[in-house]
Amino acid sequence: MLILAIDTSAVASAALIEDSALEAVVGSFSTEDTRSHAEVLAPGIHTMMAQAGVSGEDLDAIVTGVGPGPFTGLRSGIATARTLAYAWNKPLHGVMSLDALALEVAESAHTPVEFLVATDARRKEVYWARYGLNDGQLPVLLDGPHVSAAAALPVLPVFGAGAGLYSEVLNVGADFDHAQPDASALGRVAMARLVAGQKLLSTAPLYLRESDAQVPGPRKRAL
Repeated sequence: MLILAIDTSAVASAALIEDSALEAVVGSFSTEDTRSHAEVLAPGIHTMMAQAGVSGEDLDAIVTGVGPGPFTGLRSGIATARTLAYAWNKPLHGVMSLDALALEVAESAHTPVEFLVATDARRKEVYWARYGLNDGQLPVLLDGPHVSAAAALPVLPVFGAGAGLYSEVLNVGADFDHAQPDASALGRVAMARLVAGQKLLSTAPLYLRESDAQVPGPRKRAL
């Protein structure tokens, strides 16, 4: 099985994941810029696939991170995934973006039995979820996702860029204070679940709060 994974919940990233091994990343693309998703994503995917010698016809499925994340950036990744799935006539699935970060934490040394992952939600808030470990390969989602002030999070170790931003009020997990969700980890989560016969999410975005853009009301009559 070969899948294309895309995530733009924080940075723009894409990856090609092959077979059921969690380490089987065929190719990957990522940028640290959090504000140019639409401009860099499609060219990055094209270059990555060309370098790997993979065409759209070779894919078995496309997976996209559905957030939570800021409205504009998250929408660009989901729209790209939907477009490619339609053009190449491939199955399309969604995965919560925080699951990707949780997998990387679970694979690190000395991971606590329960932990939080958090990303920057701006407005002095974070997107977060709580995870636990079991005997399987993947961490288990216990609660979330949520968006709230950092001070409102449960008292547990917190991993991810959201934790690094508010280290004065959070118990920040070592070596993960700048980590963001990444398509490589997202694709590995999706691959493991697909191989296990588990159902993935739809591609409905998890914005968790309303967009800043509002439809203007009727114009007031001038006297």
